[in-house]
Amino acid sequence: MVGEEAPRAAGARQSGIGAATRRRRTGDEDALVTSLAPVLTGAIRVGGGYGGAVYLRSRDRRSLVLALVAGIPRSLIKAWWRMPVSGGLPTSEAYRTEQPVHLADEGETMRRFPQLAAGLPYPFASSYLPVRAGDEVAGVLVVLRSTTPHVGGEGHQDTEAPAAGSARLLEAVDAISGALGDLEASGSRVEYDDEPVSVRLPAAVVTGVRVGLIDWDLGTGAFAADDEACAVLGADPATFGGTVADVEALVYPDDLHELRACGTEAGENGWVRARKFRVRDVRDVRDVFEGEPRYRPVELWGEIVEGPGSPEVDLPEPGSRAVGSPVGRAEPGSRAVGSPVGRPEPGSPEVDLPEPGSRAAGSPVGRPEPGSPAAGRRRLVGVVVDAASGTTAAEAAERLPDGVFSLDQDGRVTYANHRCEELLRLDRDDLLGRYPWHAMTWLSDPAYEDRYRAAMLSQEPTSFLVHHPAGEWLGFVLYPDVHGLTGRVFPSQPPPQAEGEGAPERAAPEPKFPAAVAVPAALTRPGALYHVVQMASVLTEAVSVREVCVAVAEQLLPAFGGQELALYVVRDRRMYLAWESGYPEGFLDRFEGVSLDAHLPGVEALTSAVPIFFQSPGDLSAAYPGIALDRMQAWAFLPLIASGHPVGSLILGYDGPHVFTADERAALTALGGLVAQALERARLYDAEFTLARGLQDALLPHRLPPVDGLRTTGRYLPGTQGMEIGGDWYDVIETGRGIALVIGDVEGHSVAAAAVMGQLRSAVHAFAASDSTPEEVLSRTNRLLADLDAGVFATCCYIELDPRTGRARGVRAGHPPPVLRHLDGRTEVLNLAGGTLLGVDPDAGYPVTRLQLPHGAVLALYTDGLVEQPGHDIEAGVDQMRDVLARTGPDALETMADRLVQQARRAPDRPDDVALLLTAYTGT
Repeated sequence: MVGEEAPRAAGARQSGIGAATRRRRTGDEDALVTSLAPVLTGAIRVGGGYGGAVYLRSRDRRSLVLALVAGIPRSLIKAWWRMPVSGGLPTSEAYRTEQPVHLADEGETMRRFPQLAAGLPYPFASSYLPVRAGDEVAGVLVVLRSTTPHVGGEGHQDTEAPAAGSARLLEAVDAISGALGDLEASGSRVEYDDEPVSVRLPAAVVTGVRVGLIDWDLGTGAFAADDEACAVLGADPATFGGTVADVEALVYPDDLHELRACGTEAGENGWVRARKFRVRDVRDVRDVFEGEPRYRPVELWGEIVEGPGSPEVDLPEPGSRAVGSPVGRAEPGSRAVGSPVGRPEPGSPEVDLPEPGSRAAGSPVGRPEPGSPAAGRRRLVGVVVDAASGTTAAEAAERLPDGVFSLDQDGRVTYANHRCEELLRLDRDDLLGRYPWHAMTWLSDPAYEDRYRAAMLSQEPTSFLVHHPAGEWLGFVLYPDVHGLTGRVFPSQPPPQAEGEGAPERAAPEPKFPAAVAVPAALTRPGALYHVVQMASVLTEAVSVREVCVAVAEQLLPAFGGQELALYVVRDRRMYLAWESGYPEGFLDRFEGVSLDAHLPGVEALTSAVPIFFQSPGDLSAAYPGIALDRMQAWAFLPLIASGHPVGSLILGYDGPHVFTADERAALTALGGLVAQALERARLYDAEFTLARGLQDALLPHRLPPVDGLRTTGRYLPGTQGMEIGGDWYDVIETGRGIALVIGDVEGHSVAAAAVMGQLRSAVHAFAASDSTPEEVLSRTNRLLADLDAGVFATCCYIELDPRTGRARGVRAGHPPPVLRHLDGRTEVLNLAGGTLLGVDPDAGYPVTRLQLPHGAVLALYTDGLVEQPGHDIEAGVDQMRDVLARTGPDALETMADRLVQQARRAPDRPDDVALLLTAYTGT
């Protein structure tokens, strides 16, 4: 079986994690990336950082999405590509509060944001600064810094504390905000929902390889060279004589044979490859010591062509630069466009060499026709290369006694010397372009990959020991920077615990180099154990079953590389789907409501309390013949058991072959236990919530009584935090003198608050029906609440109205004043005299205010949840309500009520309940 909960609720089907990343990026998003990339790199520099990112709001405004990242591999922070605005991370807090967040080190990160520290437990400092687009926050700039003072943005010393350097960061924030504001003004949408884009930081300036073109007539000794070739050979173009003898005068005497061998080899083979000799370096005469000049290496590459030379045709104009670099030795006849390693394409600007035997139209460089005057003339046409860097550096690395390798920013091998091949028992070709932990399965351990993560995210060197399957121990040292990592590997003594406590220290044996050791392929996802901690942190914030399901889907799939997820729960000994992500439409329908006796892996994993892992479709089909399969190639079926009680099953699917290592199995099993506990807690919460909402619905009026001369309507919205219930209520009560309009609010959001609300509503109803005056109604209700000793307070507004005359008397107990809309659209706040909150002082009095409602007026009673908005004064909310009242005609009372609660209804984060009672006075 592949999945579980009660019959699927509407909206349970999800398109799958990462669905947004599979679509085509919009033009607005491309514009955002293009505009922000240079600003981000500048912000990292001025902030003294080594890496950074820009998060932007998503289309639905509920998430912050990583748009650009620089200086750190985006693969290392995949769990943080998208984060909820309401989450407990510094990025979310900076966005919500519109205030910067600065974290000085990993200790402060752990204290303030344990969820981030659990997932990235590395030493680094960080700053999170909100960026704006116009008048609202549109995203967050993140800058990462080393906790070591001497490491700065470009290798400079960084002595500023985060707060002291914040002024420079704020300038960068202004630049980003300006770019976003310009885009928004041009009509672009400042939001992002695609994959993050990696931006490279400027690399350190390295002297490039110099290449010059030459044309050497082997018969006459004429030697034509362009300006770059003269510079490489150490000659002055203005005085260079143009013969091979002039070149020999520049060559180190011991290497004259090498230069002359170039002509001999070319004459015999038709080409010369990477012949190296040294020439005098005349760039700095101050380096000449006791008359001995400085020399540097030069390589010559070329090919024989026949016919007379023509410098005007064969060589570029003086002063031009030939681009190209020998990156390795090419086989004779191979092609390497733009490089002297092989023959470039005909007509390329580097070297225009035709195929041997071909005739180059309009150029004497090609082979002449037999019998022509040019026949028999042999020329070596090619390049001279300054080898002081590049190949020389590689040769130096080859001579080192230790293995040396280089990784790019994403962790793939870009270079390894010969000693590295020997120590690792692996050919260089098997290493290049691959992750070390993929090429060497004995490195496929989260602890080893974690050292790479630690180095790249802290920008500090790190080291570790590894036991090679062949027997000896190897030491690794990693030296990172923002562009990648250089590593060193060497034979090492085993750690003491590897030989037993107290064992005498002994020298590491002289390594022998047998054939490569065969190790079963088994790749572990990075930081599996950290994902367990991360999941535990996220699940503590999930309250309902739906929130638990969303948290599991958002965290588990990217963390463990799965593409499909199904979450089933048990009810009445049957399995029901609670959540799924990534499955084909309708595929899981066949498994809905299956019995716990069914022969299916999801069922048997639960009934046996043992996880089941299948690494290929063949394994699954062999164990469960006839089971329906989709495009997945590997599966994990995890039992969800809490305190010995079966809760359900979790199914994770992979779209390619996947080997589950012991560590990964342990991590997934632990996650199953966490998910089971969270689901069980959430199911209890949902049951309590259902009970509480039922209680509240029973206590609120189902309909308002019809009254001649009046039209009334009410609205109630629960808060979206906590139990999503509270103590707001409204009522219309018939009294001996007319009609009582009541609205109240008990503090808190719980079953207890709803229960107290029910008691107060009943008390007010009873006191009003007994012909008590308005002041007596509130006084007696206040005394009752004090006597109940419920530990809560309440507010109330009570207006007694005569429908025949429009005369009214009103009292308030700490409640917001009502608003009156006149027939002509004018609105006014009725400042009724008020008393204290109900339940504070048993002997408190409540003065009465007399009112006269004009014909056609609308009276609005409301609770503070309607007019209070985070970050704004309550007066602004009242003004907004008055504006809605003024713009809506009194005849459309239902429409008016809907418009008043519309903004509150759309708010995803509504901390308080909303109650509204509208009364239109039409007269009798």
